[in-house]
Amino acid sequence: MRKVLSYAAFVGPALLFFIVIQIIPFLMGVYYSFTSWNGVSSAIEWVGLENYKKIFTNDQKFYDSFLFTVKFMFAAVIISNVIGFSLALLLNASLKTKNILRTVFFIPNVIGGLLLGFIWQFIFVKGFSSIGNMTNISFFQQPWLGDADTAFWGIVIVFAWQISGYMMVIYIAALQGVDNNLLEAAKIDGANAFTTITKIIIPLILPAFTICLFLTISMAFKIFDLNLSLTGGGPFNSTQSVAINIYQEAFTNNNYGLGTAKAILFFLVVAIVTTIQVMFTKKKEVEA
Repeated sequence: MRKVLSYAAFVGPALLFFIVIQIIPFLMGVYYSFTSWNGVSSAIEWVGLENYKKIFTNDQKFYDSFLFTVKFMFAAVIISNVIGFSLALLLNASLKTKNILRTVFFIPNVIGGLLLGFIWQFIFVKGFSSIGNMTNISFFQQPWLGDADTAFWGIVIVFAWQISGYMMVIYIAALQGVDNNLLEAAKIDGANAFTTITKIIIPLILPAFTICLFLTISMAFKIFDLNLSLTGGGPFNSTQSVAINIYQEAFTNNNYGLGTAKAILFFLVVAIVTTIQVMFTKKKEVEA
């Protein structure tokens, strides 16, 4: 009994908050997804699967936002992990300024998404325009947030700039666990830098790749504040993420039931994709 009470004292408060903040709202959301409710009135009408039927048959905006989110996820995950791993390799070396540089690269992750979006909106609209007028370089003269293609890559750039430092920290922690004797033996055997990275370092730190891929995939799928502050889903909803589409459906259009149905479907997609990714990379860890 004493052991049970000690466990309850330590785990109980956290478990209680998790149930109240996570589990109960999720179950309520599942219930509301089968209803027609505006989110305000006390009248809640049970409609069964009508919300889900409407999503699959008559909601082109949701499909467009989902397609944008998938494209963004692939681009953002690849770029942010490549940058994060490259920075980790660079800062894992014996540099005098490595601690300062680690802090500098990690700082963007501390800044909130809304604030970061407004900062980069000013950079894209005012900063790039001024540089373009002075240098006549076409890269800076483009309407970065005014065109669908450039706005897409603008969001990818800001996301990667924000999250790469976080991934760098995880990769550095993994690299510090690699035995230097293996690297020295590979160097003596004539292995070049590329071979050492691909054949020795990457297989040894695959658990870090599992974590980083999981985090970046889930973060990219759920992007909201950065997307909202940079483009607001524009121009003409071309950069509208699924999270913004759900928010507008539930709180702008006052279709709370339909919005929660979209949220449940989105949750299932993210859960399936991340589970497959973790299973695949875990399998690679065992093979390595």
